[in-house]
Amino acid sequence: MDFNLSEEQKMIQQMARDFAQKELAPVAAELDAKSEFPSRHLKKMAELGLMGMMVPQEWGGSGLDTVSYVLALEEIAAACASTAVTMSVNNSLYCGPLVRFGTEAQKKKYVTPFAAGEKLGAYALSEPGTGSDAANQKTTARKVGDKYVLNGRKNFITNGPHADAMVLYAMTDKDKRHKGISCFIVEKDFPGYSVGKIEKKLGICASSTSEIVLENCEVPAANLMGQEGEGFSIAMNTLDSGRIGIGTQALGIARVAFEAARKYATEREAFGQAIANFQAIQHFLADMATDIDASRLLVWRAAWMKDQGSNFSKQAAMAKLFSSETANWVTDKAVQIFGGYGYMKDYPVERYFRDAKITEIYEGTSEIQRLVIARNVLKEIG
Repeated sequence: MDFNLSEEQKMIQQMARDFAQKELAPVAAELDAKSEFPSRHLKKMAELGLMGMMVPQEWGGSGLDTVSYVLALEEIAAACASTAVTMSVNNSLYCGPLVRFGTEAQKKKYVTPFAAGEKLGAYALSEPGTGSDAANQKTTARKVGDKYVLNGRKNFITNGPHADAMVLYAMTDKDKRHKGISCFIVEKDFPGYSVGKIEKKLGICASSTSEIVLENCEVPAANLMGQEGEGFSIAMNTLDSGRIGIGTQALGIARVAFEAARKYATEREAFGQAIANFQAIQHFLADMATDIDASRLLVWRAAWMKDQGSNFSKQAAMAKLFSSETANWVTDKAVQIFGGYGYMKDYPVERYFRDAKITEIYEGTSEIQRLVIARNVLKEIG
C-alpha cells in the first residue's frame, strides 16, 4: 500500500474538510441538543457527491475508491458524528449491496436517486431479541403470486424515520435457518410498511433511529435481491464494508476529541503552568496520538484491500474493533483532561464521549468483531 495519497484523494479530503468545518461543526452541538436530523446538510453533501461515493457514475454516483470514501467520512465524523453515520449507511449499507448484488433494473430504480441524494436509504437487519444473532431472523416473507408478503419488526434502524427505501432481510424458509434468509428492497410507501418507535439515544442524537413494522407488507417479487436463501451471505458481505465506515466514524470522533484535549491542555493553567507540562497529561496525549494513528492505518488498510478486490473481512473487523475502542478511550481521557468542564455541555468533549460509545455496538459489537477476527486467524493455520 502506498501511503502517499493521490492528488484526487487529497482534493476530496480537503473538500470534505472544508464543508465539514464550515457547515457542520458550527451547528453539530445544536443538532445534537435538538435531536434534529441534518436534512439540509445532507442535500449539500449530495451536491458534493458524498452520498454515493463508491457508486459507479453510470448509476449516479461519484465512482470513487474506498480510500477516498474513508478520507471524506473521517472529516464529516470529526465535525458531526450523527451526520457521518447517516452518510455511512447510505453509502455502505444501502448503495453498497445494491451495486454488488442488484439487477440492472434494481440499480436504475434504487441506486441512482439515492446516490444522487434525491432519496435516502437504510439497512434493516436487526430485530428485537436477535441482536448479534443475525441468523435468527423472525421477520418472515411468504411468496404470494408476483409478490412477497412480509411480517415482522426491525429495530435500531439508522435513518429509519427518513428512509425512502431500505435493504431488508426476512426468512423465506425457516427450516433452512440462515440459508433460508432472503434480501428485499422495501419502499416506505409499500402497503403494510410503517415506522414504529423512534428511539431516544445516549449519543449521535441527530441521527434518526427507529423501529420498522411490517404487517402483511406487500413487496414486489422483482424487489428480491439475489436469489431466495442468499440474504445471509449478502448481509455478511455488506457488514464487512460497513465496518470500514464505522471504524472511520470512530476515527473521526477520536481525532477531534484529541485535538480539543490537546488545545485545552496548552491553555489551561494549574499550579502556575499549563497542564500540558505535566507528565501525566503528556502521557495521555502521547497514547491518544499513537492509537489514533494506528486506527487510521487499520482503516486505510481495510479500505485499500477492498479496492484491490482482496478478502478484507478480518481487516475490516480489526479496523472497526480497534478504532471504536480507541474512540471510547480517547474521549474518556479527553473528558478527564478537561476535568469538571469536560462533564459540562458547554464543551464539546461531553458530546464526543457520548457519540463514541455506539461505535462499539452497531454493525457488530466488539465481541462479534473478535469472533470474526479469531475465526479468520484460525483458518490461516491450515
